[in-house]
Amino acid sequence: MICHLSLLVVLSLFVSQCHGGCAEVDSLTEAVAGEGFLLGCISCKRREEVPARATIDWHFKPLGEEEFRHIFHYNHPSAEILHEDFSDRLQWQGTQNSDIQTGAIYIHKVTFNDTGTYRCTFHRTLFLPQIDEHVTVEKEVELSVVAVANRELTSVISEIMMYVLIVVLQLWLIVVLVYCYKKISDEHEAREARKALKAQAALLESKDNCDGVQLE
Repeated sequence: MICHLSLLVVLSLFVSQCHGGCAEVDSLTEAVAGEGFLLGCISCKRREEVPARATIDWHFKPLGEEEFRHIFHYNHPSAEILHEDFSDRLQWQGTQNSDIQTGAIYIHKVTFNDTGTYRCTFHRTLFLPQIDEHVTVEKEVELSVVAVANRELTSVISEIMMYVLIVVLQLWLIVVLVYCYKKISDEHEAREARKALKAQAALLESKDNCDGVQLE
């Protein structure tokens, strides 16, 4: 989840600052109550060289209701929060000029009442040589709000692999310590054995010298 969110933010910033590239990435669909959430909405122009201007509208349909509510409007550089349920909780996180391709908004302090369907609408005007072309693009996000973030399978697998790696490294360390201890112990025993042999040889040599003196 976090990855996906980071990728969405990076792509949003990239599209905002550079018209040389655009990638349409789906928004995340699960928010945690009490935390912030980025509602993603990207609509790329088919021809980057064509100048354009766009406005963005966000609508919200609560879970179990039939009608959409108009909650947000952006017409660069003006942003308007249009519904009291989202008062002071919505922040523009999209393109920072009039040629909008990223229409993301950030919801502060998500509540369970924010569960439902969000509709992002691009009203784009393409300034063509002969005649201006008006294009409307709509995208929807089904948002669910949970008390605790659900962990993705990749995150669980990564954590399991991390613990497995830690256990393997610990076992490897124990094996290395045992091997080193045994090797040091064997070297110590061999050194003591050599010392004993030298002492025994010296003792025999001393005894032979004494016997030779007595014979003389």
